[in-house]
Amino acid sequence: MTAKSKIKKGERPLILVTNDDGITAPGIRNLIEVAREFGDVWVVAPDSPQSGMGHAITVNNILRLKEVHNKPDEVREFACTGTPVDCVKLAVYRVLKRRPDLLLSGINHGANNSINVIYSGTMSAAVEGAVENIPSIGFSLLDHDVEADFSAAKGVVRTLVRNALEKGMPEHTCLNVNIPKASPEAIKGIKVCRQGQAFWEDDFVPREDPTGQTYYWITGKLNNQDKGEDTDIWALEHNYVSVVPVQFDLTAYHAMATLNSWDYED
Repeated sequence: MTAKSKIKKGERPLILVTNDDGITAPGIRNLIEVAREFGDVWVVAPDSPQSGMGHAITVNNILRLKEVHNKPDEVREFACTGTPVDCVKLAVYRVLKRRPDLLLSGINHGANNSINVIYSGTMSAAVEGAVENIPSIGFSLLDHDVEADFSAAKGVVRTLVRNALEKGMPEHTCLNVNIPKASPEAIKGIKVCRQGQAFWEDDFVPREDPTGQTYYWITGKLNNQDKGEDTDIWALEHNYVSVVPVQFDLTAYHAMATLNSWDYED
């Protein structure tokens, strides 16, 4: 089934914007700019970077929420001390006057394709929107530079937001959108893909702090053994925008037959 918001005649869509890089990050500022073209925008985002938080929520600490921008006819913005998922939950249950018609997360600085999706705070915010059956999209640009060029990304956002609002999205599903580091003219198009099967080969580099104590800095490389031309990895390597539909049902259906063949009798 399709999840499509029931926007009343003459009413502008209500769009919730969040991210994991923090409320002042260039990516979210560009996302807000585009979102305002389509509806009334409310922002609830972390007050500091929360990259790699995955679907973490705050359970053993307090959450604070501070309104940082409130001018007539402009965007309402709230900075939250919690994770991206905390931001979505607070927005839906405490901040907004009604359920949003669309949730947008990003624009992340760096890739969230392939296995990265499970670590990503950007995408976990979008997944939380899908849990609430709110049409949700997470956007990532393959450029970590604070002065990254978002011109191509903004065009992609416009295209997908327009389609999501006009046509709706599958229920309890969000979109993982990754955009190559390229000019608008260099991008070949948009491809709907599957998640590429690649995995991190992690390393933890030992270092020494000024007191002589050892600490570790995580690093590693992405090992891609998936040569399919229908993956997000292939699309991005060939200058296509990748769009992967994501669900929160983690059931390994292919394993159920094997488990049902086990002997469960004592």
